[in-house]
Amino acid sequence: MIRIDALWLCSQPQDMRAGADRLLSVVVNTLGEARAHHGYLFANARASRLKLLVHDGFGVWCATRRLHAGRFVWHREAGSASPALQLSAQQFEALTLGLPWQRLGELATIRRT
Repeated sequence: MIRIDALWLCSQPQDMRAGADRLLSVVVNTLGEARAHHGYLFANARASRLKLLVHDGFGVWCATRRLHAGRFVWHREAGSASPALQLSAQQFEALTLGLPWQRLGELATIRRT
Protein backbone atom coordinates (compact mmCIF):
# COMPACT_ATOMS: atom_id res chain seq x y z
CA MET A 1 0.00 0.00 0.00
CA ILE A 2 1.03 3.55 -0.64
CA ARG A 3 1.13 5.59 2.55
CA ILE A 4 -0.73 8.90 2.38
CA ASP A 5 -0.38 11.14 5.44
CA ALA A 6 -2.16 14.19 4.03
CA LEU A 7 -4.53 14.82 1.14
CA TRP A 8 -4.81 18.12 -0.69
CA LEU A 9 -7.65 19.13 -2.99
CA CYS A 10 -6.25 21.37 -5.74
CA SER A 11 -9.14 23.71 -6.54
CA GLN A 12 -8.19 24.85 -10.06
CA PRO A 13 -9.62 22.62 -12.84
CA GLN A 14 -6.99 20.69 -14.82
CA ASP A 15 -6.84 19.12 -18.24
CA MET A 16 -7.21 15.39 -17.58
CA ARG A 17 -4.84 14.62 -20.46
CA ALA A 18 -2.09 15.88 -18.14
CA GLY A 19 0.24 13.19 -16.90
CA ALA A 20 2.04 12.79 -13.60
CA ASP A 21 4.93 15.11 -14.56
CA ARG A 22 2.65 17.98 -15.56
CA LEU A 23 0.46 17.61 -12.45
CA LEU A 24 3.58 17.48 -10.28
CA SER A 25 4.74 20.76 -11.81
CA VAL A 26 1.32 22.29 -11.00
CA VAL A 27 1.73 21.21 -7.36
CA VAL A 28 5.28 22.55 -7.09
CA ASN A 29 4.42 25.83 -8.85
CA THR A 30 1.34 26.53 -6.71
CA LEU A 31 2.32 25.10 -3.32
CA GLY A 32 6.10 25.50 -3.55
CA GLU A 33 6.84 21.80 -3.00
CA ALA A 34 5.44 18.29 -3.24
CA ARG A 35 5.93 16.51 0.07
CA ALA A 36 6.56 12.79 0.46
CA HIS A 37 3.48 10.79 1.48
CA HIS A 38 1.12 13.58 0.47
CA GLY A 39 -1.64 13.15 -2.11
CA TYR A 40 -2.87 15.88 -4.44
CA LEU A 41 -6.36 15.61 -5.93
CA PHE A 42 -7.34 17.28 -9.22
CA ALA A 43 -10.57 17.45 -11.24
CA ASN A 44 -11.50 18.57 -14.72
CA ALA A 45 -13.73 21.62 -15.31
CA ARG A 46 -16.93 19.51 -15.36
CA ALA A 47 -15.88 17.58 -12.22
CA SER A 48 -16.62 14.29 -13.95
CA ARG A 49 -13.02 13.04 -13.67
CA LEU A 50 -10.51 12.98 -10.81
CA LYS A 51 -6.78 12.39 -10.70
CA LEU A 52 -4.84 11.65 -7.54
CA LEU A 53 -1.11 12.29 -7.56
CA VAL A 54 0.85 10.75 -4.66
CA HIS A 55 4.52 11.32 -3.90
CA ASP A 56 5.75 8.16 -2.11
CA GLY A 57 9.23 9.45 -1.29
CA PHE A 58 10.86 7.82 -4.33
CA GLY A 59 8.59 8.80 -7.20
CA VAL A 60 5.01 9.70 -8.01
CA TRP A 61 1.87 7.62 -8.55
CA CYS A 62 -1.09 8.85 -10.57
CA ALA A 63 -4.57 7.31 -10.31
CA THR A 64 -7.71 8.30 -12.24
CA ARG A 65 -11.41 7.96 -11.53
CA ARG A 66 -14.13 8.81 -14.04
CA LEU A 67 -17.90 9.08 -13.65
CA HIS A 68 -20.02 8.10 -16.63
CA ALA A 69 -23.01 10.00 -15.22
CA GLY A 70 -23.15 12.86 -12.73
CA ARG A 71 -20.36 14.88 -11.16
CA PHE A 72 -18.10 14.82 -8.16
CA VAL A 73 -18.94 17.41 -5.49
CA TRP A 74 -16.03 19.79 -5.99
CA HIS A 75 -14.74 22.76 -3.99
CA ARG A 76 -15.52 25.96 -5.90
CA GLU A 77 -15.20 28.94 -3.61
CA ALA A 78 -15.57 32.19 -5.50
CA GLY A 79 -12.52 34.30 -4.81
CA SER A 80 -10.80 31.61 -2.75
CA ALA A 81 -7.27 32.71 -1.89
CA SER A 82 -6.04 29.15 -1.29
CA PRO A 83 -5.06 27.04 -4.31
CA ALA A 84 -5.35 23.86 -2.22
CA LEU A 85 -7.49 22.61 0.64
CA GLN A 86 -6.46 19.85 3.03
CA LEU A 87 -8.94 16.95 3.29
CA SER A 88 -9.44 14.36 5.99
CA ALA A 89 -9.60 10.66 5.08
CA GLN A 90 -13.38 10.73 5.61
CA GLN A 91 -13.78 13.75 3.33
CA PHE A 92 -11.68 12.05 0.65
CA GLU A 93 -13.78 8.87 0.81
CA ALA A 94 -17.01 10.86 0.59
CA LEU A 95 -15.67 12.95 -2.31
CA THR A 96 -14.65 9.90 -4.35
CA LEU A 97 -18.11 8.39 -3.79
CA GLY A 98 -19.82 11.59 -4.96
CA LEU A 99 -21.19 12.53 -1.53
CA PRO A 100 -21.35 16.08 -0.06
CA TRP A 101 -17.98 15.88 1.69
CA GLN A 102 -18.05 19.53 2.83
CA ARG A 103 -21.07 18.77 5.04
CA LEU A 104 -19.74 15.69 6.90
CA GLY A 105 -19.62 17.48 10.25
CA GLU A 106 -23.19 18.76 10.12
CA LEU A 107 -24.53 15.44 8.77
CA ALA A 108 -23.08 13.57 11.76
CA THR A 109 -25.72 15.01 14.12
CA ILE A 110 -29.49 14.75 13.81
CA ARG A 111 -31.37 17.62 15.47
CA ARG A 112 -34.93 18.62 15.94
CA THR A 113 -35.76 21.86 14.14
